[in-house]
Amino acid sequence: MIRIYCKNNGVTKEVETGLTLREIYDAFGLEMPYGVIAARVNNVTEGLAKRVYRNKDVEFIDVTSNDGMRMYVRSLLFIFMKAMNESFPGETVRFENAISKGYYCRMERALTPDELSAVRERMLNIVACDLPFIRVECHTDEAIEIFRSIGRMDKVRLLETYDRLYTAYYELDGYIDSYYNGLVPSTGYIKLFEVENYDDGVLLRVPSREHPSELEDKVPQEKLHELFEERLQWHQKMGVETIGDFNKGVRAGFGVDLVNVSEVLQERRLSQIADMVRDKGARVVLIAGPSSSGKTTFSKRLSIQLLACGMKPYAISLDDYFVNRTETPRKADGDYDFESIYSIDLPFFNESLTRILAGDEIEIPTYNFKSGEREFNGKRLKLSPQMVLVIEGTHALNPMLTSQVPNSEKFRIYVSALTSIKLDYHNYISTSDNRLLRRIIRDAKYRGYTAQETIMRWPDVRKGEEEWIFPYQENADVMFNSSLFYELAVFKSQAEPMLRAVPETSPEYSEAQRLLRFLDYIVPLQDDELPPTSLAREFLGGSSFKY
Repeated sequence: MIRIYCKNNGVTKEVETGLTLREIYDAFGLEMPYGVIAARVNNVTEGLAKRVYRNKDVEFIDVTSNDGMRMYVRSLLFIFMKAMNESFPGETVRFENAISKGYYCRMERALTPDELSAVRERMLNIVACDLPFIRVECHTDEAIEIFRSIGRMDKVRLLETYDRLYTAYYELDGYIDSYYNGLVPSTGYIKLFEVENYDDGVLLRVPSREHPSELEDKVPQEKLHELFEERLQWHQKMGVETIGDFNKGVRAGFGVDLVNVSEVLQERRLSQIADMVRDKGARVVLIAGPSSSGKTTFSKRLSIQLLACGMKPYAISLDDYFVNRTETPRKADGDYDFESIYSIDLPFFNESLTRILAGDEIEIPTYNFKSGEREFNGKRLKLSPQMVLVIEGTHALNPMLTSQVPNSEKFRIYVSALTSIKLDYHNYISTSDNRLLRRIIRDAKYRGYTAQETIMRWPDVRKGEEEWIFPYQENADVMFNSSLFYELAVFKSQAEPMLRAVPETSPEYSEAQRLLRFLDYIVPLQDDELPPTSLAREFLGGSSFKY
């Protein structure tokens, strides 16, 4: 017998050695309202089919948790891939990205509504049969030959550069696939989903985390989708669609070339955006984006491009327009809500912008973060004919921020670090993971935070983004992808020791282990060849810009 402490109800129970986590869940008599999906065992997320042989702390989770939803999505994707394989043998399906509160998959050709309806019916049949997902662990060389035999060369390229003796894949009623994290025990766990035609692919829709008995509402994100398409075109031109492709390029000695081409492509886009600002005759450039998207470096590099266009950029910090601290809105727990747009003095900011654009000379405030009050120290500004204001901040695209400024005088830019590259065609790396790694490295280097502390704060950061940034991203005149397809390889060397230092006893250990799991597939690249103006330098250090 072994002892299991269940965090869900605070009860310790003796159970037989070798029971699965699902059997242990039943032994505790738990009844989670939305059903159990997975479990955290000693703070590591595991599938319910895993057997337990020693004393453990266990917390059962459902789709309302990040890890539970990820496992649900992976399992749904597997079912979709099997249905597609049966309906269209040999068709290559790529799991591209999250979009419109769903997950976008692309095929070699678009499916007709009738074809997609047939795929959906097959998925429902697979779910109804409650087929098991069978995990198989084997030598990596054996897995390589299995995937080679079925024509999955994206997985072959990945595993050929994966320096581990053993690996694992999954089998579903004869269909084989692999995922870098676990799945639910069987198809019957996937209770709710939908598949819809989306652009030239398919959108997989999943339950809402807030209301799991309902599908997530679709959110129009056409401009963001276009940006993802641009990223894909860049990768296809380079012949580097996946981590396997990238790893082979690095090992063949082309790492520096990959860095340089990625930087040139980004600089070319910056130049195009500067031309757009000039051609519109905009006098105010507004730059917004989520945490760790590289807004600061982007604004500095754009300013250089604007100078090259004959314009005179002048930076204004939204931080200087904070309300006095005593007037800052508060969260439900009583803490100051610095993420709220009402932490900015909107009437005063709009008045200042209106007067500047009218040709008045005004005094620019400075916010004293120690006293929590706005100060005036004689800093004055009068707009000259060639001058353009560059305003960067969380709320820059919120219409309330510049409600009194005509749209004809504004140019709005949304900056985000979109997924830089996929592991293989069925395993993508989320945009939030990309940004979280950036933030972990930056927080350690410049703010003295451990990876554990950054991971702990991340849910609140994400909540603020969902409320104050993402709803306004489609207001942008243009979007900019700040990720570089080599960056995870460069971040790896710095991030891994920080993540390994997260103690097993902390709740953040599960997230650290998940990030380490996909970083394990990436061949590292040193940052020696990165230019000092690279956007990645904002997080790694060594930038020629002052922050």
